[in-house]
Parts: sequence; structure tokens; C-alpha cells
Amino acid sequence: MVSPDLRRTPLFGCHVAAAAKLVEFAGWEMPVQYEGVRQEHMAVREACGIFDVSHMGEIETSGPGALALLQRLLSNDVAKIAPDGAQYSVLCREDGGVLDDLFTYRLDAERYLTVTNAANHERDLAWFVRHAQAFPDVQVRDAIEAWAMLAVQGPLAREIVQAISDAPLPPRMIAAPRRLAGADVLVCGTGYTGEDGVELLCAPADAPALWGEITRRGATPAGLGARDTLRLEVCFHLYGNDLSVARGPIEAGLGWCCKEDTGFIGADAVRAVRDGGPSEKLVAFAIDGPGIARQGNPVIGGGEVTSGTLSPCLGTGVGLAYVPAEHATVGTHLQIDVRGKMRPAVVKDKPLYRKGS
Repeated sequence: MVSPDLRRTPLFGCHVAAAAKLVEFAGWEMPVQYEGVRQEHMAVREACGIFDVSHMGEIETSGPGALALLQRLLSNDVAKIAPDGAQYSVLCREDGGVLDDLFTYRLDAERYLTVTNAANHERDLAWFVRHAQAFPDVQVRDAIEAWAMLAVQGPLAREIVQAISDAPLPPRMIAAPRRLAGADVLVCGTGYTGEDGVELLCAPADAPALWGEITRRGATPAGLGARDTLRLEVCFHLYGNDLSVARGPIEAGLGWCCKEDTGFIGADAVRAVRDGGPSEKLVAFAIDGPGIARQGNPVIGGGEVTSGTLSPCLGTGVGLAYVPAEHATVGTHLQIDVRGKMRPAVVKDKPLYRKGS
């Protein structure tokens, strides 16, 4: 039974009309699947899927000191975001523990939009507001009510969206305003599936018509279940599973988005782990035989599974796990305790799934 106190996105009526299976997720009533996880997964890999990601949060940071504040908060070098550019980063505590992983879009010279994970939005917003007190020329605004967000992903995604756009779609890692089917939309060349596509930020009132037009042109509605299997095949992190305050970005393999010289909160702790070497690392694995490992399953010899599923494309159990650094080499054999049964696994290269493989 879904709690009546859950929040609903502007697309809730579309999900009900499509007979979606609705579940509680991070305080929201969200579609976990429509026709089925595998069908939706393969639609994204082979054609085009559309996801409602309006539960994600948005924080707008503006003013003359916006760049300086974001350099203090975010692990990446925000100064390198080009006009209309996008950048991935993590938000850290002083001890290097990860509070969230984020995408930040530069809207103009002094205005940025940062997308937060749904479960972390209130905490992230409070963190931004707290640290903005040292930057009197910065305004931090909760923008979650201003936007709905759709993700259109797959090899046909750009073709479908381009057909309703008033101008060429922006390339990957660029965000630009466009008119789509008569609606003003911020079109972002980002995504969470390992496929090409775009994420669309629009006014909540415009979201149902936009969803309807894109699905009418061939996009398959896809739920949280397929979103998880897709991201796991390409080893994208999920906060609360593969990222948490208990570990830092170096252990998680996200050192590439950490520029300690910018002086972000937690930079000294991150540098110490980078210089000394992490005691454990997040690895990708595949089960050698039957079985599916799940979050929390112990790895014999140290470590634990953080994410696990049956890969629709690879046909085997796959996942991510933290293991001692000496066990993190590709080809290392692992034993995972799956509800009392030992399942052999092998550490694999990332991503687990590659197009055409």
C-alpha cells in the first residue's frame, strides 16, 4: 500500500493512465515499471525510452559570488564550466564523506542550476544555504517547484526530440533553451543510462503535454526499475548505495571529478586518501554462474555489495562492491555470500556493458 502522504510529480496522471506500477521512492510516488523492467531497459538500449525524473531537486545559485561559493562546495573546478555547460561533481563533508553527487548547469555568467538527488535535496539545500552565509553577494534559491524533468534516452532519443525542437539540440554536456512542441525547455545533453539522449527541464504545467508528444512519436515510458538496471550496466553510481558519507570519492572511483586545489570542503581529506592510496575500492563484478547479489551481501575476505541486479543485456548477475584495495584488480575472483549461498564472481572492467559488445 502506497502512503497517501507521498509527493506526486506533474506527470502522475500520465503514469496512472499508462497503468504504471507505482511505488514509494524518496518520499515520492513514482513508477517503477510499466510493461516490465526488461522491456523498458531494452527499449532504451535499442530505440528510445522516456523517464519522469521530476522528483530530482534543483538549487539555483546566482549573484557575483556564485562561482566562488560553488568552488567552495563542489569537488570539481566550477570555473571550467563553459557558458551553457554542464559538470558532474560530488558534495563532500570536511572528512571527505560524500553528501551527494550532482550535475551543475551554467545558465549565464552569474547563475547556475544544480540538480540534486531526490532523497538528499533538503539536506543539500540546507548545506548550500549554510555556507552561502559567508558569501553576502550570493542568492541560493530552492527551485524544485519551478521545474519538471524528463529524461529521453536511447539511440533514437535525439531524433525524436529534434523533430519537435525549434533549433538543433545541444551536444553532450551542454544545456541550452529551446522551444519543444510550443513549450520553453532547458535541453541538457546529459543522462544516466549510458545511451545518447537529453534531459528536459520545463515548467511543471508543460510536462504532461511534452510527455504525451514524445511518447506519441515513439518513446517508451520507462520506470525506476529500468533506470537502475541501465545505470548499473554502465557502472554509474547511485547515492545511498554506492556513495555515502561513510566513504569518500577516491574509494568510489570518482577522483577524476575532484580538484583539490580549488579548496572545496573536504579537499584535504580527499587529497590524503589520494596520496596515501585508499584501503578499499569500488569495483564492478559479474557473477560466475547463477545467482544475483544484492546491496548488503558480504564479500568474503572483506567488503560488501552496494548494488546488484540481473543485467538484461549481459544475461548474468552484475553489480558494484567495495572490496579491499588488494582485491580490486580486474580478473580477481571473489566469493559473495548471497543469503547463505556462496556465489563466485569476477572483478570486471568498467563499464560492464559496452555498445556493440
